[in-house]
Amino acid sequence: MSFFSSTPWIIITFLFFTIMVAVVAALKTKDENLESAEGYFLAGRGLPGIVIAGSLLLTNLSAEQLVGTNGQGWASNMSPIGWEVGSLFTLFALAYWFLPTYLKMGTTTMPQLMEQRFGRNTRTMFSLIVVVMYSILNLPVILYSGAVVFENIFNVSGMLGSSKFAAVAILCVIIGIIGGCYAIFGGLKAVAVSDTINGIGLIIGGLMIPFLALSLLGQETSGGGMLAGIQYMIDTEPAKLNAWAEWDAGEPALPWPLIFTGMFFNNLYWWCCNQSFVQRSLAAKSLKEGQKGAIFCGFLKTLGFFYLVLPGVIAHFLPSIQDKIAAAGDSAIDFAYPALVSAVVPKPVMGFFAAVLFGAILSSFNSVLNSASTMFTLDLFKPVICPGRTDAFYVKVAKIYGTIAGIIAIIISPFVMYANGITTFLNSMSQFVSLPILFTVLGAIVFRRVPRYTPFLITIFHVICYGAFMLIQPTYEIVGGSSEPIHYLYAMAVLFVIELLIMLYLNHFKGVEEWEAPNAGVVDMTPWKYRHVVCIIGAIIAIGIYILFSPIGIAA
Repeated sequence: MSFFSSTPWIIITFLFFTIMVAVVAALKTKDENLESAEGYFLAGRGLPGIVIAGSLLLTNLSAEQLVGTNGQGWASNMSPIGWEVGSLFTLFALAYWFLPTYLKMGTTTMPQLMEQRFGRNTRTMFSLIVVVMYSILNLPVILYSGAVVFENIFNVSGMLGSSKFAAVAILCVIIGIIGGCYAIFGGLKAVAVSDTINGIGLIIGGLMIPFLALSLLGQETSGGGMLAGIQYMIDTEPAKLNAWAEWDAGEPALPWPLIFTGMFFNNLYWWCCNQSFVQRSLAAKSLKEGQKGAIFCGFLKTLGFFYLVLPGVIAHFLPSIQDKIAAAGDSAIDFAYPALVSAVVPKPVMGFFAAVLFGAILSSFNSVLNSASTMFTLDLFKPVICPGRTDAFYVKVAKIYGTIAGIIAIIISPFVMYANGITTFLNSMSQFVSLPILFTVLGAIVFRRVPRYTPFLITIFHVICYGAFMLIQPTYEIVGGSSEPIHYLYAMAVLFVIELLIMLYLNHFKGVEEWEAPNAGVVDMTPWKYRHVVCIIGAIIAIGIYILFSPIGIAA
């Protein structure tokens, strides 16, 4: 075995890329004023579009998603591409409708906007809910899932000669410390810069996997290359390449009606109202750069299926890894992608791929930690506990809170291994607040005459109805379909329509004086002049992808 295929070489290249990202992030932030609230929490409102796009992409992409979405593709078909391609249109919504209001108001956090529209009680309610979710649930699960993915792909326990629990615990500590340093000491600018570099690496490394996998598939099945691999999938089981799942398909497939309804409404919350995502756009140096960032990220998301779904589908066909996947038993869905990566990535570049994956894990952790610190300090501590102090004081509070939250997450995270179903619980919990937060924000953008009690009414109604759905777990049989449980996004689609009608009723019949968003004048509000043309091109690409992966395309 040559040196370039050895473990030392893998470790050297991994450390080189990881350290390079840290050095570049440090150089880019060395002249920033991190003692001011705007400099620390919003990168001095100076982020250009390309940095926003990269940071948005990496904030969205976690190691769990990389493995989980490919696992969904392995278990179902190409229908999970809806999570990627469909995000394009919600990012357009962010650029066109949400972001202009946010930047006009000089918004720092979503709860800050809520207070301006509905009062302090609304801000406090949602701040408390989201900060607790970020700190106690999201951060430990992100650390754990990232550590498990790294362990499954690179067999860290084997290299260390330790148990899986010990390896996962060590990885959680390493990820937590490094990610915490970015978020706590570098502020949003350090997080965004590191995200951008890792985003470039992810696109290169992620796109490398399907091409290598298709080449190996062609070689193993017919002695050919990449094109032979594609032809083998089309000839053998074209249904696996179909992105249009039946309306009553069970999870992990995404039923086709949800592409236009439940998934779109759910994505509106994540991309347009979720603090850890939107904070990057709030730091834009101008509306033009913010719109560029959102729209560029939309284009990157249309490429996402290449590394988030297609590799999982290829893993279903690749003969040489079927025994490994089968040996995983009930965990096969989470082992399909690690098995594929181990089989196709050449040893000389494995260190680079490991660094890219490590960067994706870091990004998820430090982005949520940064947002949790921001919301705790500016939405809870400053207005409720200790108002009237200097920016430097609040930055110090954010660093202390971030340190405490990071330490707690590191301590809890390895024990997630013994809490079966916590990831499912976490995903379910986010749906309890997604639509109430979305409609509260829409109260500042669209429904500007609804009364101040509206967020509480919508939240109570939504929690009761969605909670009942989760408890009952109805099946498609009640509407003449299969015996599969109804996809939770159908519940979100129905609740969106009902809650929209409530908002329309309150706005029209119970309306108060129309609220006007104040103009803070913090950034240039000139829109990007090419936004219409670029968005039309993006929409055409998205439609073309869905036609390609359909019965009238290669899934015939």
